[in-house]
Amino acid sequence: MTKFSDLALDPRVLQAVAETGYETPTPIQAQAIPHALEGRDVLGIAQTGTGKTASFTLPMITLLGQGRARARMPRSLVLAPTRELAAQVAENFDTYAKHTRLTKALLIGGVSFGEQDKLIDRGVDVLIATPGRLLDHFERGKLLLTGVQIMVVDEADRMLDMGFIPDIERIFQLTPFTRQTLFFSATMAPEIERITNTFLHSPVRVEVARQATAGENITQRLVELHPTRRDMGAKQKRELLRRIIETEAEACTNAIIFCNRKTEVDIVAKSLKAYGFDAAPIHGDLEQSQRTKTLDGFRDGTLRFLVASDVAARGLDIPAVSHVFNFDVPSHAEDYVHRIGRTGRAGRKGTAYTLSTPSDEKYLAAIESLLKMPLPRVPVPEGFIASETGEPDAPSGRSGSSRGGSSRGGRGGERGGERGADRTDDRSGERAERNASRDGERRSRKPRGEAAPVAEVTEAVQAAMPTDVQAAPEVAPREVAAAPAPRREERAEEPREPRQEPRREPRRDDRQDNRREPRRDDRRERNEAPVVGMGDHVPDFLLRGFKMPVATDTAEG
Repeated sequence: MTKFSDLALDPRVLQAVAETGYETPTPIQAQAIPHALEGRDVLGIAQTGTGKTASFTLPMITLLGQGRARARMPRSLVLAPTRELAAQVAENFDTYAKHTRLTKALLIGGVSFGEQDKLIDRGVDVLIATPGRLLDHFERGKLLLTGVQIMVVDEADRMLDMGFIPDIERIFQLTPFTRQTLFFSATMAPEIERITNTFLHSPVRVEVARQATAGENITQRLVELHPTRRDMGAKQKRELLRRIIETEAEACTNAIIFCNRKTEVDIVAKSLKAYGFDAAPIHGDLEQSQRTKTLDGFRDGTLRFLVASDVAARGLDIPAVSHVFNFDVPSHAEDYVHRIGRTGRAGRKGTAYTLSTPSDEKYLAAIESLLKMPLPRVPVPEGFIASETGEPDAPSGRSGSSRGGSSRGGRGGERGGERGADRTDDRSGERAERNASRDGERRSRKPRGEAAPVAEVTEAVQAAMPTDVQAAPEVAPREVAAAPAPRREERAEEPREPRQEPRREPRRDDRQDNRREPRRDDRRERNEAPVVGMGDHVPDFLLRGFKMPVATDTAEG
């Protein structure tokens, strides 16, 4: 059996490996490390959890033992698809290079550029980065890749899924042609194979397990749920998830729960917390500080359930994960292998549950075709009863009083309805009487300028009044009501006296007539001819008369 001491590694590296407690390398490590130490390109294909990170970290530290880094020119480059995986690679480097003087820098999003620029300016031996942040530094002129001697691409198939392939191709073109490339992936899609044929030089293919296979120490179970209603599928799946966790309470020390969408991650985490389960979400939309805090809590055991999107499905080395729950069936068959690979690591036993609905048949068929075996079906746990109401699935202390008014019983409700109908009829009758009285008043209205008789006005007003007001003692009508309305000319000449009753506001044309008539009368008294068209301010020379000489024709004799 091969041991680490047989792999020609640097003694300082072997010392660090021994301090971690490892003596025997995994199959991928035993086959890839010797070729990497020879300086050859390596194409490693292995399932998740087989130790691929140490397969390139250990030979990198050994090869970089001699030499010195220059400012802004790293000597090696490691590309990872996610921040969490890049941070994990950095932790492995710190663990295995602690007896050396090699330096590193971690370039990921969510961290200020200033701190990262300081590390790059001092010069680093190992640069660990995500593709996007690496290109950001390069475009800002803070980084040169012409000094890269070793380049590592980790989880290449995940790079393909996340759309990083164009960035990877550009980064390859920015590095020297003479570099050594270590390329690792769990699956080999056609696009990944095209890149390896383009940028790797006669690589050694190392494949320790059949492509896209699950670990033998992982117990896989599929629970099929048939929702009672289509719109209740997600809610009933959350109820089923909680019931399975309660059934596995003794064996489930901690678990990762995978969802396809970020919004679903938040909903599931909130539902579990509402029912007393210690759960927290992690996905790409969260702040990096919050993601790091959540992940650290799950690693040290203070957090029991980690609800995650596929951002946490690749490369996270958390050895003691007892269970994995696929709340959603992954839309890509390869993702199923990576998800369940979070459990059963380092020789431990693990259990993976997958919850499916009839709409997941296409995805299940693709997974079973990739695994070349059917997923074992198990029945729903005993005692599980799917709810059929659309209420929130979080416990609450409401007693349903908000619905009491509508469900309050028969006769009382009928009486209330009858009383309401009676009140509505009374109001309708009163409105009908008022409308009829108004119509009668309109019909009895005289032409403009004449007043209706006092008796008719009194009768119309009393008919429009409520009953209790009609019984009041009669009031003598005002004399003004019986007097005929003054004409416009009379109002203009008579002095205006204050009136007690509301006065109709004169129309605009009435006000203009009242304002202009005195001016016309003044001109008549002065016997002046009115000026048409020029107003009152006319220059004097325009009003003067001119006599033009008349030319006479003379006859020539």
